[in-house]
Amino acid sequence: MDSNPIVKLTELFRHFPGLGPRQARRFVYHLLAQDKSFQDQLVYNISNLKKMVLQCPDCYRFFAVSENHQNDIRCKICTDKTRDAKQLMIVEKDVDMEAIQRAGSYSGHYFVLGGNLPLIEKKNSAVIRLAELKNILQSKIKNGLKEIIIALSASTEGDHTADYLRHELISMADTNNIKITILGRGLSTGSEIEYADTETIRNALLNRH
Repeated sequence: MDSNPIVKLTELFRHFPGLGPRQARRFVYHLLAQDKSFQDQLVYNISNLKKMVLQCPDCYRFFAVSENHQNDIRCKICTDKTRDAKQLMIVEKDVDMEAIQRAGSYSGHYFVLGGNLPLIEKKNSAVIRLAELKNILQSKIKNGLKEIIIALSASTEGDHTADYLRHELISMADTNNIKITILGRGLSTGSEIEYADTETIRNALLNRH
């Protein structure tokens, strides 16, 4: 392995989503241009990230420990008794959930799926939290769940994952009189939820089917 720290750090940055080798290298040189206090803060926050952030066992969202209410291991959204227990929205990742929260037109609960199902892995559900989702649904059904909203990005993999989820959940939904809906095409084809504006998200929710 190359012992050059610039090369090593560039390779680590390339693990970040959407970063190619050139942008990863730019990040390294940007860090080199910063003063020591900035670098120390970055090192401190990265090294303490796992200590300062929890993953909610209900929705699988990552949240800061400071959000804890009376040391509850669940996030503030899942512990909010004013939210609508009749709705559960499935999103791909945390940033999608944050985008929908900012839109302010949804008041139900969430489940973070953890990714999309690649087209080449049609039968490998291990890349998404399908088993965890089914377990969570059992408890949500007892609390009056009436609608599952599949809110994935309007991409080929997003559509493929939505179809797969509908197929996997339809039996449970029919048995318990639960409606499965999907976001309307307020989202243009190929768009990701995290980059959509609030009005687009509101329209997609309003026109779900």
